[in-house]
This record gives sequence, C-alpha cells and structure tokens, in this order.
Amino acid sequence: MHRLILGTAPALIFWATSAIAQTTNPCPANARFDPATSASWNGWGAGGANTRFQDQKNAGIAAADVPKLKLKWAFGFPGVKSVYGQPSVIAGRVFVGVDTGAVYSLDAATGCVYWMFQADSGVRTAVSIERLGSGRAARYAAYFGDGKANAYAVDAATGQQIWKVHVEDHASAKITGATKVFEGRVYVPVSSGEEGAGPNKNYPCCTFRGSVVALDAATGKQIWKTYTIADEPKPAGKNSNGVQRFGPAGGGVWNSPTIDPARHALYIGTGDAYTDPVPDTTDAILAMDLNTGKILWSVQDTPKDIWLAGCNGATPPENCPKELGPDHDFGSPPILKTLPNGKTILVAGQKSGNVWAHDPDNKGAVIWKTALVSNTSEFGGKIVWGGAADDQNAYFGLGPGGIAAVQLRDGERKWFTKPELSPAMAQHPGHEGPLTAIPGVVFSGAWDGILRALSAADGKVIWEYNTIQDFATVNGVAAKGGSMGAAGPVVAGGVVFVPSGYVGVRQGIPGNVLLALSVQ
Repeated sequence: MHRLILGTAPALIFWATSAIAQTTNPCPANARFDPATSASWNGWGAGGANTRFQDQKNAGIAAADVPKLKLKWAFGFPGVKSVYGQPSVIAGRVFVGVDTGAVYSLDAATGCVYWMFQADSGVRTAVSIERLGSGRAARYAAYFGDGKANAYAVDAATGQQIWKVHVEDHASAKITGATKVFEGRVYVPVSSGEEGAGPNKNYPCCTFRGSVVALDAATGKQIWKTYTIADEPKPAGKNSNGVQRFGPAGGGVWNSPTIDPARHALYIGTGDAYTDPVPDTTDAILAMDLNTGKILWSVQDTPKDIWLAGCNGATPPENCPKELGPDHDFGSPPILKTLPNGKTILVAGQKSGNVWAHDPDNKGAVIWKTALVSNTSEFGGKIVWGGAADDQNAYFGLGPGGIAAVQLRDGERKWFTKPELSPAMAQHPGHEGPLTAIPGVVFSGAWDGILRALSAADGKVIWEYNTIQDFATVNGVAAKGGSMGAAGPVVAGGVVFVPSGYVGVRQGIPGNVLLALSVQ
C-alpha cells in the first residue's frame, strides 16, 4: 500500500533539540540556496549514469595535489555507530544521513549546521537535490529514504518536510539505494532484510519482492510500481513446525537506479532469490521504461542463486534451501558509459567478483565478463557497494581485499592492487565501499579505516589517511573514525568529504565522524 503524508512534520532544528544539545555551531544565517554558486556532487553517483567520476572543474583537486590533502574540519554525530549515508554536496552545503535516522545539512566550508531532520529509521541512502517548480515559486527539495521503506522530500534550504511516502508495506522492506530524480519523478529502489529472518522455523518464509517505485517529485503521489519478480508469492507447503512457506521471493534492489535519457530507461541490479522457484530476474540487470515501469529486458548473470543468512552451517535451519546459492547479488548499480567509438555499455560489478558489460541496445546482451581475481579464496571476490569509471577504465574494490581497474572497451584487467594492512588491522581487510574517481586518481575508503588514493594509471597508492583516531570537531561532539563500508568518499570544490564509521554485517569498527579534507 502507498501511504502519503504531506508536510505536517517540521524539521528538527539541530541546536534546539535536547537529544543533541551538545552542538555549539549553528550557521549564523540560513544563506540563499543556490546550486549555481559552487561545485557539486549530487546523489549517489554524481549524476544519473552512476559513474562516481568527478571532472576537474567540479573536483577542484589536481592529481598532483592529492598528497597535500590535510584535515579542514571534522563533524561529530551524537549517538551514532555507522555514518551510513554517503554525503551529497550542492549549493555549498553537505547533506548526509546516519544510522539514527538523522539527516544533516552542513556548511561545506565550515561544518556549521543549517538544519537536521529526523527520519523514522536509519538513513543510508545518499540525498538527491532537485528543483521543484519554476519562477519565484521554485524551491529545491532533498530526497532520501530510510530503513522502514519511507521516502522523503524536504525543503533543501530549511529542512521542512514536503511529503513522506511509505512505499512498501512488507515488514522487512527498506530503502538502501539512493533515490533518483528525473523529469519530475522520483525513482525509489526497495530492498529487504528478509534474508536474515527466513531461516527461523517460526517465520513464514518468504514473501518479499524487490521493486522500483516512481513518485511525483512535487506531491509524492505514486505513478507506478514495478516488482522485480512478477508473480506474487504463493503457499508452498508447511515446515515441521506447521508454519506456512511461500515462494517466489527475493530480488531486492539494493542500489540506486541508473538513468538513460537517450533510451528513456532506468537500469538496476537485483539481489538473489530467497526461495524456490528462482525467478530469472534475480541476480540480474533489468531495464525499465521511465514512464510506465514496464520491464524492457532482463539478463540474469547468476542463475539458481537462493540464499538466506545462517544457512551455510553443518546443520542448516529447516527453512534453508536444499541447494544454497553463492549470494551473488548486485549490490551496486550499473554504470552507464559511452565509449569513444559511440557504443554505450552498462558496466556492473557483482558479489561474484565478476564485472559484466551489458549492451543496452541489444536487450542487455553480455558484451564481456571479467573476473577481477582468479583466486578468490586468497584475495576475496566480492564487489559489494560499487565502482567508478572514467573514460578509459572502471575501478572496483573487493571485499575482503584488493582494488582493480578494468578497461571499458574490452574488459581487460589493467591492474590489481592489494594494499598492505598493519598487524592491528589484519582482521579488517577489504574495500567493500564504493570507489570515487577524479582525473588520474581513485579514492577508496576501506574496512580498516584507511582512506587511500591510488594512481588511476597503475594502481599504486599515492596517499593515505588513517581515520581511526579521535577528532576535535567543529560542533563539540566527541568523535572517532572507524571502518568505511556502504558510504564512499565524495569530491567537490577542492574538498574530499569522508564519512567514517560502519558496523555492517561483518562487525566493522564503529565511528561517528564526517571529515572534510582539502589541500593546504
């Protein structure tokens, strides 16, 4: 059911809220919100193509100057263990969400606070900023989702709620991928935590289906909703506890949709199945029509992948599948790139450790496939939250280890780097978080708390910064960095913004800080 709540709940003004009374740095005035005044990184991928590449003009940092990066300011989030949300930078402000459900608007230059909005659950999506209306009535809205499947639009300048929509009623539904806003519509991906509940013999496993929901950007009204699995779950016998079982289920959309204006399509990667039968739209790349949500094509890259948490032991719980799959979701979105010869491809990294190139002009046919490492037992094979791409290569991090570059035109692996870990961090390897690229440089925030910059030419580490330390913050909140996982660094206007602190499913190192690094 689609439930719409209009703007009756105001934003919570950060410095007036008792739960965060420690804050001492409200911005002196709410300056005019004008996106034309400064460089930006808007949403998850710095654009609809999800390349996570920032050109020199917007980056404001040359490759040669990266080793000169120093801490500009640090902001501490009270009561936080995971800085879930990736920052967005626009109009001289930084927008970021955390695991408590707080979404902040900070001044990019100083870290002072414009406003804070309290969502119903943790916010791990990037915030997308788009204009609403025209002329004097125009304003900008900030769009994001939370861990209870609520999508929000709030005034980007003031934090006042415009609308709130509950996009999926399944108890385990959540929004992990950032919304995409295009031509007056907000496209919301829906994922799930049902993989964790499924093995419980008292749980009627499983009934969740992933989806994309299109909402009117101004009002929140639902325009269409398309499930990744067409068939509704049906009863499929009972377990020994007498609890009904169901299927098909799964196909969560963990990632932010990729927008293709030329083909009037959006692309997503889907997760695995939770039950038999296994739909061919799981572990797949899907194309949907922007206007109607109709599935234009679907290509499954890993068939028969049924997976539930806790099913890989010697005596798996009863609800577990007879043949447990490899858990090869697409956690990251496809990257849309046009090659120098004019050919357009979709490049997608999978938890299998494979990078796939699909042809959007030929119903998603596979163009090439590249395994980043041949020995996954030694290096680890998972590509989890995403890569970046410039005009020549795509770059992906692996959990639990290594970063690689793949040539876009043919899939050839150009280099592979496995950064050294200190003995103290040996139990925290990996680069599961999304990478970010600027001309000549690739940034990776890692599980061991180190932010690294690598040469895009050969993969050599040219600079690193340890975020696992105590920071004196501009808002007076005690803060320390930790692991970096689901959220990646972003670069805009000469500053690298780094969210540090991520627990995740592998029990990473908690942290509660946003760092701003610049050349000094």
